[in-house]
Amino acid sequence: MTYGEIYHWGKHRLESAGIPEAQLDARLLLEYVCGTGRNDLLVHGDRMLEVREQERYRELIDGREKRIPLQQLTGVQEFMGLEFSVNEHVLIPRQDTEILVEEALRNLHDGMRILDLCTGSGCILISLLHYSNDCEGVGTDISGEALETAKRNAEKLLERRVYCQWDDVVCRPGSISFIQSDLFERVQGKFDMIVSNPPYIPGEVICTLMPEVREHEPVLALDGGGDGLFFYRRITQESREYLVGGGMLFLEIGYDQAGDVRELMEKAGFLEINVVKDYAGLDRVVYGTLGWGQVSLGAASAAE
Repeated sequence: MTYGEIYHWGKHRLESAGIPEAQLDARLLLEYVCGTGRNDLLVHGDRMLEVREQERYRELIDGREKRIPLQQLTGVQEFMGLEFSVNEHVLIPRQDTEILVEEALRNLHDGMRILDLCTGSGCILISLLHYSNDCEGVGTDISGEALETAKRNAEKLLERRVYCQWDDVVCRPGSISFIQSDLFERVQGKFDMIVSNPPYIPGEVICTLMPEVREHEPVLALDGGGDGLFFYRRITQESREYLVGGGMLFLEIGYDQAGDVRELMEKAGFLEINVVKDYAGLDRVVYGTLGWGQVSLGAASAAE
């Protein structure tokens, strides 16, 4: 088959399966298999594909028909201008999460210490370190498989050694390290900034999500408990032990959670709380500054 013929075959298969953006997905998968660009369909649509290219493309179309996300089929997703490796163990980085990174970067200064809770692929923390100088980053996740993915992404994108707590290596200035931890459970020391895109979907809502999400992305990274606020309650309260005075907390939220999360932050002693909308005009990020009177000495003592 020619390049153009197999593309139209793939597009028809995905359209028949009811796949959203079938035309785009068919083209992107073909470009992935052949190492081509978007203009090749017009300019070189009559070139013959090798048998192995045809077979591989058919395999990927079959996977997409089964609602496996495009990014899991190709193994990559672009985020903040960087290409991250992704798999079934991590959430696929979304454009909306770039809002969180952009807001954090506006308040990030060289040499700061950053904690990323529920790091997943590491896209938030790695992006912050990539676009700053001499900052130290610590990422935590309860999933060891997710941390292995984050470690590989950091090694590739930051081109530096990555330290892991399971290797009994303590994080060091100017480094990035990952800790298998239930939020703050194994974290030590104080941070200038804490960022997180925690699970925030109410448990009963997960079954209504599109198949690509509910069947192929990790439930651990989606389920925010009965009302979706379980992790926000923990993070807003416990972060006081791990932030320096004047330290900042940045949280990605669901479109209808801004009021609740703002209230939780206010009760925990955060000031100057802001809500930022995403590209669709929906509330997406809440952030604030911990008042000096709310700082706990617990984590500082543990670190000494």
